[in-house]
Amino acid sequence: MSDELKAFAEFLRASGACDDDIFASRLVSCELITNVIRHGGDTAEFRGTLTRDAIEIRVFADSLKGLDLPCRIPDVFAESGRGLYIVKCFCGEIQRGESGELKVEILRKK
Repeated sequence: MSDELKAFAEFLRASGACDDDIFASRLVSCELITNVIRHGGDTAEFRGTLTRDAIEIRVFADSLKGLDLPCRIPDVFAESGRGLYIVKCFCGEIQRGESGELKVEILRKK
């Protein structure tokens, strides 16, 4: 996971993303991948894309199809769920893609 996220960070840097956006994308990606593996299985597939306005992160796993997102995202002081809280702070909303993947966007700083 670390090597893939490092490669994504290098891609973002080479594409002109600022350090804050690179940090946020790595943190959010790590939290989503870790949660998918912890709650859904042994593997996860990560895809990150860069647009003019946002960094889009998607995490896929077969086990996600039956896994529900919590109705209420925990707060920073919760015993569990802080990873989703961190993701929400950077992305606002965690969505489900058409294939059941978790999908978030980090709006790029101008």
